[in-house]
Amino acid sequence: MNTISSIIIDDEPLARTLLRAILQQYCPQVTVIAEAGDLAEGVKAIHKHQPQLIFLDIEMPRHSGLELLDFFAPEEINFGIIFITAYNDYAVQAFKLSAIDYLLKPIDHNQLVDAVDRFAKKEERQLERLKALSTNIQAGNDWEEKRIVVPNGMTYKLIRPKDIIMIRGDGAYSEIHLSDHSKLIASRNLKYFEELLSSLPNFFRSHKSYIVNLTSVDEYVKSDGGYLVLQNGLTAGISTDKVDSFLSKLQ
Repeated sequence: MNTISSIIIDDEPLARTLLRAILQQYCPQVTVIAEAGDLAEGVKAIHKHQPQLIFLDIEMPRHSGLELLDFFAPEEINFGIIFITAYNDYAVQAFKLSAIDYLLKPIDHNQLVDAVDRFAKKEERQLERLKALSTNIQAGNDWEEKRIVVPNGMTYKLIRPKDIIMIRGDGAYSEIHLSDHSKLIASRNLKYFEELLSSLPNFFRSHKSYIVNLTSVDEYVKSDGGYLVLQNGLTAGISTDKVDSFLSKLQ
């Protein structure tokens, strides 16, 4: 078992103690090498100890945990972050869109184990996803200004949902067709994008192989089993049992 060095940054001593205890019991591969009670102390601890993983509370005095990136140059961000938050509104939506792990207080040990396991399996840095998170937090409820993070080969692309015309699933991969006529191949299945976009308006799973942006639909054709005509000359299937829901959403 590979050891993961970590730092806990939280202004509540009891919260730090509880998290350390849960980690010791359920995530023995995680070693807590330092703790910090605010962001300034946390930044110093990160520079000093060079941890692999940071457990970072968002709601702290003087500086929000979301400001952590402001204290590091891009090339210095070679650590992972699991955010801890009491938020349960648009901020949680922002985490989901950005493919960033978060834990809601009080911390559930099963969710903690899952988050640590996901971190252990990821070798790539979080920089692009953290940039997306900052944008999505600032966007609040304005979905048109949000970004989603799309794994594309060895990189991550930040995409405005409003620029997506449709997504076509092909097994473990998905084709994302954008309004500028470009196409991305993402190493995620269609179910992943269905869940990712579920909190945003205008996206609809029309078929087992298609998600469409309703604002990009030009026509519904009943013949040939039924299909949708979209912008940029694209077409998407629509299942018979989805037609009523589709027409209802358009209204």
